[in-house]
Amino acid sequence: MGNYYPKSKVQVKGFTARHYDALMNVITFGKYSSFIEEVIGLVRIKSTDKILDLGAGTGKNDCLMMKYLSKEGELIGIDISREMIFQFRRKCAGFPNTKIIHARIDQSLPFREKFDKVFISFVLHGFPQNIRKVIIKNAFEGLKSNGIFFILDYNEFSYNEVPFYLKIPFNLIECPYAFDFIKQDWKKILADHNFGDFEEFFFFKDYVRLLKAKKIGQQ
Repeated sequence: MGNYYPKSKVQVKGFTARHYDALMNVITFGKYSSFIEEVIGLVRIKSTDKILDLGAGTGKNDCLMMKYLSKEGELIGIDISREMIFQFRRKCAGFPNTKIIHARIDQSLPFREKFDKVFISFVLHGFPQNIRKVIIKNAFEGLKSNGIFFILDYNEFSYNEVPFYLKIPFNLIECPYAFDFIKQDWKKILADHNFGDFEEFFFFKDYVRLLKAKKIGQQ
């Protein structure tokens, strides 16, 4: 499958796809696993939840979420990378009530009011702004009434005020779309899409945020 957004880096392939979790651990100075475990804890998963993971990747997050679910719960992951899907299936093989779908999250999805929670982790920043709104619409449509959308990604901040020693890795690993993402008012954007009751949880000196938003209306 082709690269639909050449400036983006969220469509992971090759060496990076095969060693994604290890590379993330290097980038976060060994804190990646404990960070993700803390984030999943904040999602407050109930045993019967139905969860959709947009851009599920290697399945690391999903295996952690599955530990909270009973046999009545369900988790569906979506990813475009066949290499990531291979890892997902291998890692989550012990969980019969989870599956991964090979699909694009930037196009309309078939789910309507099916999920209690929708989760997206470090994916939204890798798209142009108009495409991000399509992904938000997919999350909204997939959620049940009062369902919760969780966005784990960069917080809003001024790039010019970032210390130089953090600018260097940001420049190296991130795509141009990320520089736009950090300028956006995401609570306002989500409110415009009928989300509300926001909660925020911050990590890595507030440069990373888990944003929790409840579906409160109809589009």
